[in-house]
Amino acid sequence: MKNRFLAVVFTTLFSFAFNFTSFAQFKKENLKIGISYGTGSQNKFPFNLASYSHTVTFYKGVVNYKLSEKGRWTFETNIEPSYNVAEHQLLNKFFIKPTEPDYQEKQDLFTQKRTIKEYVLNCGLIARYTIYKSVSVYALGSVGPMISDKETERLAKGFAFSDIFGLGVSYGIDNIQLDARCSVRHTSNLETKQPNNGHNTTNIEFSILYNL
Repeated sequence: MKNRFLAVVFTTLFSFAFNFTSFAQFKKENLKIGISYGTGSQNKFPFNLASYSHTVTFYKGVVNYKLSEKGRWTFETNIEPSYNVAEHQLLNKFFIKPTEPDYQEKQDLFTQKRTIKEYVLNCGLIARYTIYKSVSVYALGSVGPMISDKETERLAKGFAFSDIFGLGVSYGIDNIQLDARCSVRHTSNLETKQPNNGHNTTNIEFSILYNL
């Protein structure tokens, strides 16, 4: 499964690079690359369900490309491959009903705190507004495939999707862009497998990007 995901990642990145280099209007100076670190938790507004605990740490690569600019507005594509480490624990064992197969074994397993690894490729768009010189704010929406290495009571192991909406602020210094973002994230698998209640987190991330 990991090999399949890596194939999707490399195919997507190759296609992205090929399409850009094939465009006559491609400009190297519109491209930014960088890294990002962040954390998230289900136990924060607007989620904070009492039935489970879910925290996550993000380690991301970031590729942004400016598509267009009009006045103070700019629009960018955003690609973020990431490796995430989540800590998950079911707090209300009665979330798993006696009608489910092997429900007692599942209750015993899922009420333990467990570490889950995620491999994710989010792709999206950024709408950015420049406030003053090097200071800008933006909204981000992205979606992409992910693979997790463990099942929880809320999400099956393996293939799923990661959906993100975020608001951020950026500050530019020469060719360097410093970035802080708050976001909400939902993971689910479009009912391809059960369970599919999904995981939700409220996140904060910090990035540094270099403008080529």
